Amino acid sequence: MFSTFFCCSQKASGEAEKIEEIEASPRKNVRVRQNSVYGIRTQADDSVPAEDALLKLQEGNERYVQSKPLERNFDADARVALAEYGQNPFATLIGCADSRCPLEILFDVQPGDLFVLRNAGNTCTHAEGSLVGSVEYSVGHLHTKLILVLGHTKCGAIAGATNLALKSDPAKSGQKSSLEKLLSGLGPVALQAKSELHPEATPEEVASHAVKVNVFHTCEKLLTYSKAIREKVASGEVALQGAIYDIVSGNVEFLGPCPRQALVLDMDTALAKEELFPGSPRQGQMGGA
Repeated sequence: MFSTFFCCSQKASGEAEKIEEIEASPRKNVRVRQNSVYGIRTQADDSVPAEDALLKLQEGNERYVQSKPLERNFDADARVALAEYGQNPFATLIGCADSRCPLEILFDVQPGDLFVLRNAGNTCTHAEGSLVGSVEYSVGHLHTKLILVLGHTKCGAIAGATNLALKSDPAKSGQKSSLEKLLSGLGPVALQAKSELHPEATPEEVASHAVKVNVFHTCEKLLTYSKAIREKVASGEVALQGAIYDIVSGNVEFLGPCPRQALVLDMDTALAKEELFPGSPRQGQMGGA
């Protein structure tokens, strides 16, 4: 059985709309549409507005949850198109390095669609230059209009940071490993999560709530550490939002902008001059994108 989909080619030469046919699986019963010049997103295509990018992610996750992914053929021609005409992702995602969170799969997208950055805990606690600089590159040079910070349930980094922060014993002295620095940097997130729950909340409950707190914490840090990102969000050119992926159901809960976004954007101009928080790495110590 065959179904028809439209591939809208909007080349400067005014090439007519191209109609192609593919074999669709009756079991999945999905319609495949690829609105791009070369059948895959490249620099030949327009940037996607933030609201449309968010809708793409929402629809893609719904397909993933329903086990009805779009049928695509990422072949040699697609690879050549990306290489020759350049990438043009429709969104920037900051996710956790957890192997249970395959971002392109859970949003049902293909190579070239997303600009993805991942680390343990989807965090930005110490002005990580590579992460911040990479986001600046995506919104500045690739012109993505949506930044989504994606946390997930049962996050090991958040659980570890919570257990560390809730210990009654003081932190051990001496030089810390990179992992210990990462976990201790998430300590304020865990303590904030605990303060927002009932006094008898268990470490598991605190860690679960800390996942959401950490998503918004990362959003705030991006705005604090990067003047370029802050200005684009303040002007409305770029949207910065949070979300949480449930690793059991597969569903993504979209949280919207950080509740304190307006406050962060109105910070004292001293922070707008790229000054970092006390204890953070100095500018010369930060890595490049």
